[in-house]
Amino acid sequence: MLMDVFSIFDSYEFTPFLYNYMYMLIIIIPMTILMMFNSIWKEKYSMNLIVYMPFVMMMDQCNRSKSSKIKGMGILLMTLFLLIISINISGLISFSFSLSSHLFYTLLMSFPLWSSIIISSFINKKKQFIAHLLPDGAPEWLNPFLIIIETVSILVRPMTLAFRLAANMTAGHVVLSLMNLYLSLLMNKFNMSNLLLMVVSSFYLLFEFMICMIQAYIFCLLLTLYCDDHT
Repeated sequence: MLMDVFSIFDSYEFTPFLYNYMYMLIIIIPMTILMMFNSIWKEKYSMNLIVYMPFVMMMDQCNRSKSSKIKGMGILLMTLFLLIISINISGLISFSFSLSSHLFYTLLMSFPLWSSIIISSFINKKKQFIAHLLPDGAPEWLNPFLIIIETVSILVRPMTLAFRLAANMTAGHVVLSLMNLYLSLLMNKFNMSNLLLMVVSSFYLLFEFMICMIQAYIFCLLLTLYCDDHT
């Protein structure tokens, strides 16, 4: 039994059955969305175009950046985009374990991709990669400090990327869980204030659904921007 609202971020509070249930959702949601992309479904249901729009935006962003020139990076980012959306949406279930709210899991997504970009850039053109650490036209006496600052800014990228996703998802899940907890305590008392809270909670759930998609887009968008530094 959950002791408080922050127990939703404690993996020890959940049974293996719940984990299996969530992993099934993470698999089913992408398959459902991919079915919507079928040309027959798109011609029959115009609503699917709204769902398809974020993926078109993501693909356009990949084509505008150097990620399209890195072999396999475009498909990888699109797959990651779909995976993060699925994980975020599965975390909207009240008092369920949210993977994207944990820094450890978000680091598992950001660090390998960031390191692959850095390693690929270094192997491809070592001199240009090292020269990129020093901005053009900088005074000579500032060169050591600028190199250190640029190196640190590159090294913290996976941590800031992971922390941004985890912090935004955590804040939304806490507010949503508080609303649902209060509603569950007042199920036996029906009045206008409870009805109003239910309406507000429903709209907030829709808002969180959009946030899940936006955060996934921002996560992949920043990765495409990091690809622009690839030499």
